[in-house]
Amino acid sequence: MRNPSLPRWKSIYLIWVSTALPLLISAVTHEAGRCAIRGNCGKEGLFSPQLPCPDNGPAEVPDDKTRASLIEICGDDWKDSKVCCKPEQLETLQTNLKRADSIISSCPACRANFVNLFCTFTCSPDQSLFVNVTRTTEKAGKSLVTELDHLVSDKYGEGFYDSCKEVKFGASNGKAMDLIGGGAQNYTDFLNFLGKKKFLGSPFQMNFNRSNEADFPGMKPMDKKTRSCNDEDEQYRCACVDCPQSCKALPEVADEGECYVGILPCLSFAVIIVYSGLLLMLVMTISGHVAYQKHAQRKNEQLRLLHDAAQSDDEDEGDIVHNAGMLERPQRHYWLNTLCDKAFSKLGMFCAEFPAITIGLSLFGVALLSLGWIRFAVETDPVRLWVSPDSAAAKEKAYFDDNFGRFYRAEQVFIVNDTDVSKAPVVSYDTLRWMFDIEGRVNRLRAPGGITLDDVCFKPVDNVCVVQSVSGYFQGDVNNLSPKTWEDDLQHCAESPVDCLPEFQQPLNPNIVFGRYGEDVLDAQSLVITWVINNHPEDSEELKKTMVFENALKDTLLGIQMEAKERGLRLSFSTEVSLEQELNKSTNTDAKIVVISYIVMFLYASLALGSTSLGIRSILSDPTSLLVQSKFMLGVVGIAIVLMSVSASVGLFSAMGIKVTLIIAEVIPFLVLAVGVDNIFLIVHEFERVNVSHPDGPVHVRMSKALGRMGPSILLSASTETVAFALGAAVGMPAVRNFAAYAAGAVFINAILQVTMFVSVLALNQRRVEAGRADCIPCIKVTNRDPMSGGHMMYGMEDESALQRFIHKRYAPTLLRPKVKVGVVAFFLALFTAGLSLLPEIELGLDQRIAIPSDSYLIPYFNDLEKYFGVGPPVYFVTRDLNITQLEHQKELCGRFLACDDYSLSNILEQERNRPNVSYIADATASWIDDFFLWLNPDFEDCCTTRGKSCFEGRDPPWNRALKGMPEGTEFIDYVQRWLKAPTTAECPVAGAAAYGTSVKVDADNTAIPASAFRTSHTPLRSQREYIAAYKAARRIAADISERNGIDVFPYSVFYIFFDQYTTIVSLAGKLLGSAAAIIFVLTTVLLGSLRTGLVVTATVSMTIVSILGCMAIAGVSLNAVSLVNLIISVGIALEFCAHIARAFTFPSTSVMERAPRLAFTSSQAMRNGREEHLMSHRLPSVQTSRSASKDVRAWAALANVGSSVISGITITKILGVAVLAFTRSKIFEVYYFRVWVALVIMASTHALIFLPVALSLFGGRGKSFPTDMLTSDTNCCIGYVDPESEGGLEQDLRSRRYPALLGDEEYDSDEY
Repeated sequence: MRNPSLPRWKSIYLIWVSTALPLLISAVTHEAGRCAIRGNCGKEGLFSPQLPCPDNGPAEVPDDKTRASLIEICGDDWKDSKVCCKPEQLETLQTNLKRADSIISSCPACRANFVNLFCTFTCSPDQSLFVNVTRTTEKAGKSLVTELDHLVSDKYGEGFYDSCKEVKFGASNGKAMDLIGGGAQNYTDFLNFLGKKKFLGSPFQMNFNRSNEADFPGMKPMDKKTRSCNDEDEQYRCACVDCPQSCKALPEVADEGECYVGILPCLSFAVIIVYSGLLLMLVMTISGHVAYQKHAQRKNEQLRLLHDAAQSDDEDEGDIVHNAGMLERPQRHYWLNTLCDKAFSKLGMFCAEFPAITIGLSLFGVALLSLGWIRFAVETDPVRLWVSPDSAAAKEKAYFDDNFGRFYRAEQVFIVNDTDVSKAPVVSYDTLRWMFDIEGRVNRLRAPGGITLDDVCFKPVDNVCVVQSVSGYFQGDVNNLSPKTWEDDLQHCAESPVDCLPEFQQPLNPNIVFGRYGEDVLDAQSLVITWVINNHPEDSEELKKTMVFENALKDTLLGIQMEAKERGLRLSFSTEVSLEQELNKSTNTDAKIVVISYIVMFLYASLALGSTSLGIRSILSDPTSLLVQSKFMLGVVGIAIVLMSVSASVGLFSAMGIKVTLIIAEVIPFLVLAVGVDNIFLIVHEFERVNVSHPDGPVHVRMSKALGRMGPSILLSASTETVAFALGAAVGMPAVRNFAAYAAGAVFINAILQVTMFVSVLALNQRRVEAGRADCIPCIKVTNRDPMSGGHMMYGMEDESALQRFIHKRYAPTLLRPKVKVGVVAFFLALFTAGLSLLPEIELGLDQRIAIPSDSYLIPYFNDLEKYFGVGPPVYFVTRDLNITQLEHQKELCGRFLACDDYSLSNILEQERNRPNVSYIADATASWIDDFFLWLNPDFEDCCTTRGKSCFEGRDPPWNRALKGMPEGTEFIDYVQRWLKAPTTAECPVAGAAAYGTSVKVDADNTAIPASAFRTSHTPLRSQREYIAAYKAARRIAADISERNGIDVFPYSVFYIFFDQYTTIVSLAGKLLGSAAAIIFVLTTVLLGSLRTGLVVTATVSMTIVSILGCMAIAGVSLNAVSLVNLIISVGIALEFCAHIARAFTFPSTSVMERAPRLAFTSSQAMRNGREEHLMSHRLPSVQTSRSASKDVRAWAALANVGSSVISGITITKILGVAVLAFTRSKIFEVYYFRVWVALVIMASTHALIFLPVALSLFGGRGKSFPTDMLTSDTNCCIGYVDPESEGGLEQDLRSRRYPALLGDEEYDSDEY
């Protein structure tokens, strides 16, 4: 039914339009010389652009004015042809081309093809051959074209796309294709984007269909010649930056990847092969030895048949002596040991005889050094912790900050829909409105003191804060977010950010505001908001204000997280102050665990010392002896001395201005406890032995003997550790340097206090014991105790500890049996091989997520940052002290003009961008010098203007791509200053205020540009390995630019300062550990008087460290400053495990050696062979046999003498302390302390208590050599040095007189071994 409200003529007209017009459109003639559209017929809406009229008439000759306009816009090719366009169309065409011109004009080929496409489409006289109108609409009595087909040949489409695909738009660090082609990856996507009807784009739908006769009869595609970016004609050729084909290739980068043999790194493969070869040789040697022994046995059996079965008297007299140890008593003295022995004996006698003076002087010295606590300061700034102030990275950061300001602070939010997958995607209308609300609340937020976002934010232009968010596409106004068109608007803005500039006038890269999406941003898995905040110098009022605002923002966002959860979303965030606060929170958590760990070690040490003189028998026979023999207070004093040494070291170095680090606070007590407690146990155990062997001597004499024996051992370990640690103070990394200084000081002071103050306290304690006074309460005298349980006791009345009995009766004899020794050597070499093979698997770096508490709100943020953020960190290549006002140096930097040097800064960066797998450069370089020259182009009428006219209009020579006549000197400075103040607009996107306002340092007084920065960005970096590789790549690129152009260029990114350590940390670790090993070798060799023993100790410590490194690889502990400090600690503690055993081997106690079990170290077959040899020769075993046996005896004596002290004094102490660390909530403490220290305790104790005695028994030194003629007559020449303090005393006297009944060592007469 006809609508009665319409006039009759309009109804008839609508019926005609709906029926006849489609027939007319289908009847269009497609032939040369005929048009398809012409002129403008009106708009669809009030704000819509003009639409053309369908017109199938013939092409016409334009008037002169139209012809001139056409030639000006489209070129001389149009000076003679007819056209299908009218003047108003040319005006629209010119406006649209100018909008694109500012983006693609740097590449003449792209620009020419772009202009050619739309000029041909608009004005070609053969328009109807490739344009077909498919839909129109009526408006005011006119037909308006709303959709058409535009046929373009594949050849033209490909050529057009190829000429434009690499053109850069420097201001946004992106490609022009992202702006003019929606990031198209091929020519069909490019043409479809150009033809899509959209705001500020095509006013009608233009379908670029493939041409075929069936669908488009009588039509053929437009197939004009395209210009390539490396065209032979120089006027169309593009520069290297916009055309890779125009670039001179850079040399290939040497592959820094690891060498592999199959799946194994070359190092791993090599050490496995070497170990396998050694193991094979060992098996062959043992097999040969067994075969020889069997042969010798058969031969001896044959010889035995020839002898009389009855034994002669001589045979009885020549039988093996009762105790092998008696045969092997050392007879020689080592002058240095004797000197040290005498010195420590005198020191021990003085300290024991004058305890008040000694203790008073010690306390005074500690108090004096502790005065340095007045200057105590903790260094928490990561920059000053990990980077030497003299390093290149530190100097470059300072240079960047001084010239361009400190890098911006960032407050970032991720909105993710992973809490309720049944809900709508994160990119929804409701979520967007909520996001606008969040930003509104942040804008209105008033922190204490009235501080707002506007007070602290970064404002490049027009006093507008930089907020990188989806809201920027809508100018930050929620009213611009239409519930009907928001999806189309969002897609268009993501495809063409230049059409949707935010208030701060910089195009928004969709990868910055959308997280993890494919082709359509509506499928994005997260939304990202980033507030960019100004940074300021430390301790400045501006920075304090900024931090106040950031704390308020943090509290606000924590509250908003609950709102997100209610919406089925998850919000994660980070403010610039968050990381430091969470690190401090982690440290506070660590502190509690560390304190508990130390308390456990304190209690154990205090209680365990009391067991040195208390046995089950003595307690059962006289329970009151527990009150007297207890050494709890002695243990407390020993621990107090450890803490005093730490306090004195901290005071000393604080006074010297060396700040304490959190590593020092957490680690130094652990180290000093490990060393100090071990020394305390050694001194106490040795003093108890002296009490037994010399019960009638005065206390100060007994103390003199004890310290004379243990003092050199303490000197050996303390001096070696002090020098090794002090060596670390020479490195540049402050965290390691400061730790090394504090550790060396603490160990050295602790050793001094132990051989002075502790000795005095121990002497006082012994006097208390002999006086029968109670421990802890010495004013109380225990009167009912057994007099035989006190000080002047007979030897043998006191029980040995179960541990001591186990070591000398079971453990040591078993360990030193030949077959066991072979197995031990094979096993520990395998462990060493495994450690070496795992070295390539150790990663570098320190993941931030490990450094903060496991329940921190930053953990989800870092996870989202890694998973969703599609943009890498920005990187600047900074020129330093370069006179850019001269054309010569301008060519060394630019890249978008043919006159630029082939290997200019911009050209090299562009070529590196084309190989991101090795350069880690992702985006085009924002070259300020190129955009500055483009800004001067008079074709951009809205850019550089003077009094309404283009700056270079009428200039001679005119603006040109050869850069002839470009500004230099003072003129250059004047124009640059104007450009840096020019606001960025859609009409002039190359203006400098927004993009480069802080990137160019102008010194107008000296007509110079002392510093400038060229911005690009890294690829998204997902791991510590990639961050390190990116930093190294940037260093390589900057060095290449500097070398090729003879200029000073360095790279800078905000994360470089933290990763600079990893360029040298491997070599630094090698130098530190290698130097420590060298120090250990030199000092042990000198102090022990044996080159071979020094080598064995050094090898054992080195094998321990390699094994710990292997454990680090397995446990996922990466190498960084924290783990490097722990490795240095490992050297000290591993040496502490080994030093005392090595010295006890070199200077064995005669009394202990004489207790060596009779057949412990030779097999029955060897004894039979020795007996048969004796029967024939009636003489002692050979020198070679004696050498082997003497080493076994000395190794047994070393374990029997100090093994229990090493186990109880350091091993158990550390096991208890480390076990507590397993309960920490701090990931960094769990990974870098607990795991490493567990490996340290296990590896150091097993190497020292299992491998070292075996190695010493096989390869240990014999001391100074004697003439060979003495070897046949004196078998004692090769069994080591005499320990002066081991001679004499009741125990030795009883043994020399052979009164075993008084010795109480019934096991030594047994043949059970």
